[in-house]
Amino acid sequence: MSIERTLVIIKPDAVDRRLTGKIIDRFLAKGLDVVAMKMKRLEADTVQKHYEVHKGRDFYGDLLEFMLSGPVILMVLEGKEAVQVVRVLLGPTDAAQASPGTIRGDWGLSTRYNLVHASDSLGSAQKEIDLFFQDSEICDVHEQDRRWILAKKNDEWI
Repeated sequence: MSIERTLVIIKPDAVDRRLTGKIIDRFLAKGLDVVAMKMKRLEADTVQKHYEVHKGRDFYGDLLEFMLSGPVILMVLEGKEAVQVVRVLLGPTDAAQASPGTIRGDWGLSTRYNLVHASDSLGSAQKEIDLFFQDSEICDVHEQDRRWILAKKNDEWI
């Protein structure tokens, strides 16, 4: 088990519905640290780079339009197995399939308007963090700040 960083984007639908505080609170309550956060309107070229894996799919144009429709909250979360933990907290992309107690299960309306993007792997997380944040925008969390959440054995977080 390792300390990881992952990218989270609270999408325009969640910002518009004023769910940002509730969503962020779920991550904090789980013991994840916010090591970077900013609110902004994304630029088209950045959104195109971010979603290039979906280029050519029938929903690509609508996805770009949606992500450019309003401000988003960009965050870098850090914690034990952060990538997987965030994905579990979100629930499946399709809100109809998401269990109550997950972010999408509680507030999601559809597959398209699913409130939050999160990195799906460590490799994707690093690539996405680099796309949206400069190193100088990311804060380090001191080990003593984690003493109530994690334990250390042989100099490794467990």
